[in-house]
Parts: sequence; structure tokens; C-alpha cells
Amino acid sequence: MSDENPQSPQSPAITEYTDFLGATRASYDVIAPAYTEAFPDWFADSAPLDRSLVTTFAELARDNVPAPVADLGSGPGYVTARLHALGLPVFGVDISPRMVELARRAHPELRFHVGSMTSLDLPDDTLGGIIALYSVIHVPTEHLAATFAEFQRVLVPGGHVLLAFQSSRPDDPDEEHLHLAERFGHAISLDCYWRSPDTVAAHLSKADLQVQARVLREPAGEETRPRGFVLARKRP
Repeated sequence: MSDENPQSPQSPAITEYTDFLGATRASYDVIAPAYTEAFPDWFADSAPLDRSLVTTFAELARDNVPAPVADLGSGPGYVTARLHALGLPVFGVDISPRMVELARRAHPELRFHVGSMTSLDLPDDTLGGIIALYSVIHVPTEHLAATFAEFQRVLVPGGHVLLAFQSSRPDDPDEEHLHLAERFGHAISLDCYWRSPDTVAAHLSKADLQVQARVLREPAGEETRPRGFVLARKRP
């Protein structure tokens, strides 16, 4: 997700959705090909610190193999593929059927499923780890508690979760809300919520997930917002 804030008239096909899940699904279905072309490999293009945190998560998740790792909001599938290359049993979940289709085409050796992080079709104590990079930004605050409780439910004891997100600014740590009506020349209806690492950590703690690290990275390159990361785990 870039930091741009384009605005244009919305299309009826998108604005007919009143729930955030439907609007998010429809928006990413529309922009999936352009998004995939614009961001062919986030991992390769990301800052060294970002890559090191993902690698750290992978090392922690290995302790729970053979329990698989879920990449929630997997998009084009490049993070899923990177975790697979690091030796993890991993699969991707994305709310957009079009994104899942493109990920399967790019990485036919891996599993990708259509689904929502707010309601995972998995038994309790199933996952050795959860990674969600720049996807919880679309979850409204009133749904965060239920979403993180779902993470806690499906993780095995000791399983880790790594979240990455565009952060609110340090001089204004309260949540910010941005509505996108256009992206890559397409009319969409997509809401984004910028939160500080401390705010996200507090929500994870309320879901009985133990926060182990929180990081705030300053903008790099063309980025205009800080990047936040929070690492937590389910109690052993």
C-alpha cells in the first residue's frame, strides 16, 4: 500500500458495499493486476530492517514446525514465497479472489486461499505463526479486538505473530483514518487506519498475546509515513 492519497468519483460497483470486508474485497479485486505489477516483490524492495524482522519471525516460527504459518493478506504471494524459501510450511490467505488467483499463478507450488483474517476457517491451536504485513490497516478499530482474538485462538501455544503497518506520526500518535476513492486509475472504496506501534501492541495485549517487540522505522525513499512493526506470541 503506498502513501498516496488520490481521490476520484467512486464506482457504484464498489460503493454498494456497506461493510468494510466487502468494500476491501471489491477494491483489491479491481486493482489486483496493477498492484501486482507495481509491487512485484515487496521483500526484495523493502528496507534491510524490514527484511531482518521477517527473517527473525521465520526463525521463531521454526520452533513450532510442523505447525504451518499463515500469511494473512498475502496479496501477490511474495512474502509467502519468501517464508517458504526460508524453510517454513506456509500458506497465504487473502480476502480478494483476484489476488489469490494471481498469487497461485505466480507461485503454483504454494497454497493460497480466499478468506478473512477476522474469521479464519481453522481449528483452535493450528498455526505455528501468523504474519500480516500491511493488511491490518484495513481493519476498523471496533473490529481489532475480535480480529486479534481470532489470531490468539488459532495459534499454537508459543506461536508468534508479526504485524507491519504504516504508522501514525510520532507527534500525533492517535489513530488516523484515510479513505481512498481511487488507486492505479481505478475507482475504489478503501479505508486505511494508521496506528502507532504502542496502540497496536495494546490491542494485542488485550487479546492475551504477549508483546515481545515494537519497532518504529522512519520513512525511507519515497515513503512519507513511518513504518510500525509489532512482534507478539501466544502464551506457551
